[in-house]
Amino acid sequence: MKDFSSEVSYKTSRSGGKGGQHVNKVETAVEAWWNVDESAAFSPEEKIWIIDKLANRINKESYLIVKCSETRSQADNKERALKKMLRLVEKAITRPKKRKLTKIPAAAKEKRLEAKRFKSLKKKMRRSEW
Repeated sequence: MKDFSSEVSYKTSRSGGKGGQHVNKVETAVEAWWNVDESAAFSPEEKIWIIDKLANRINKESYLIVKCSETRSQADNKERALKKMLRLVEKAITRPKKRKLTKIPAAAKEKRLEAKRFKSLKKKMRRSEW
């Protein structure tokens, strides 16, 4: 995995939820911002894959935004946001392996045909004119 953490910028804000007076004073929520188009870490083809796979997380200025407010520590949230972003990008650029076509075994074909014959015979037996 390519390391693009030096290209990521951070914005902080106040976290919501429980926490009393402390929540209203400190900015512990962290947003990690990374410009996909201007990144030097990836090839143009990889950038297209990233933009395609993460389109719902990328804004009009081509920034990938990941927010984290899980902990009460700004440093922990910053680390978690970066890890989450790295995971998302790694998953987006990973190409799935192509499936190798395999031949259906003769035994499986025979078993399927035997089941069809049995079902056909069962239905014939139900008919009154047989």
